[in-house]
Amino acid sequence: MLALLSLFSLLASLALGSYSIPLENLPAILSGSLTGTDAQIVTELRWPRTLTAFVTGGLLGLAGALMQVLLRNPLADPYILGISGGAATGALLAITFGLGNEWVNGSAFSGAMLSMLLVYLLSRSSSYNSHFHLLLTGVVLAAGWGAIINILLILANAQSVHSMLFWLMGDLSNASQPSWWALILLLAATLISWLVARDLNLLTYGDHKARSLGSNVRRVRQLTFVLAALCTAIAVSMAGTIGFIGLIVPHLIRLILGSNHRLVLPAAVLGGGSLLVLADLGARTLLAPQQLPVGVITALIGVPVFLYLLRHRRNG
Repeated sequence: MLALLSLFSLLASLALGSYSIPLENLPAILSGSLTGTDAQIVTELRWPRTLTAFVTGGLLGLAGALMQVLLRNPLADPYILGISGGAATGALLAITFGLGNEWVNGSAFSGAMLSMLLVYLLSRSSSYNSHFHLLLTGVVLAAGWGAIINILLILANAQSVHSMLFWLMGDLSNASQPSWWALILLLAATLISWLVARDLNLLTYGDHKARSLGSNVRRVRQLTFVLAALCTAIAVSMAGTIGFIGLIVPHLIRLILGSNHRLVLPAAVLGGGSLLVLADLGARTLLAPQQLPVGVITALIGVPVFLYLLRHRRNG
């Protein structure tokens, strides 16, 4: 069902918009046998943006599922360890100096990698190396990045502030090329995490029980942290800070499919990708021709869904 939802969301994103394209024309357009205005709109505008949205959502869904296992915290999301703060600082610095989109994306990825390295080193240097210390380190580092971001927003001119706010709220309008490299990385990260799904299942019962059942807890934790951080860094560098995907999707998947990560991880990828594609479709059609940041749409969807989940768990 999630695979069918993914296919439906991709086709809907390609066909619908301020200018609608007949659904039966899409196979011919994508294969290159049909040319014209419709083909130009799909291949140059909608297909790169749609693929970027699906890959970004899949990365956030996978990172959220991994973070919740790593920190044993159902409120954990891909941004909880300050990785998005480092990415935002790098991107805002590039925007401040008037650099192009490639520099903005590269700076965001570099900032995310720097933040990941800092969290890892600070957590590793402590004798109290647990998920609590990892969480506290990430939260404190995120607060530091937040202060730097506020300083950059205050010092920037009006034009730069507008670009900065769109980036901070999540924006897919700059996607001009299909993100095939990111899709390959998403597939690789999904496969690697699926191969250690048994160990992730054991981690949910605690480190001591997982260790007694033969799991190398330290190595699995390190691999989980690196995979989640890389997925978050790639997603943020492509589309900015898009909230609620990595928080809501794993919750919904676990309610439907249970807690077996052999199912949860690939389902989170499909669910996150589909949700972000549909959210981006709404962002560019609700007030067309004006476009909204896709992060606004995901927040409007995520808040009521999360409140429903809290009420569902309380009544359950």
